[in-house]
Amino acid sequence: MKTTIDKAGRIVIPAAIRMEANLLPGTELEIVVDDFSIRLMRAVPGPKLSRKGGRLVARPSARSDRGIDVGVLIENERNRWPL
Repeated sequence: MKTTIDKAGRIVIPAAIRMEANLLPGTELEIVVDDFSIRLMRAVPGPKLSRKGGRLVARPSARSDRGIDVGVLIENERNRWPL
């Protein structure tokens, strides 16, 4: 999927991607720049430590409305760069 940058330097994230990633108005995104790409990542707070049975346990502070399919993530990463 392609998009363009407008005169003000803004880009539009297509609706299908916003819906799939559950990006709502006001969602904070972090911009990461590396040698080959610019990535937008959802800015989420780190885990919270809580005590359970005398031990500290890290609990995610951001809710996930959908499960993560690790197999799909691996396959997408493998197919990301052409051979």
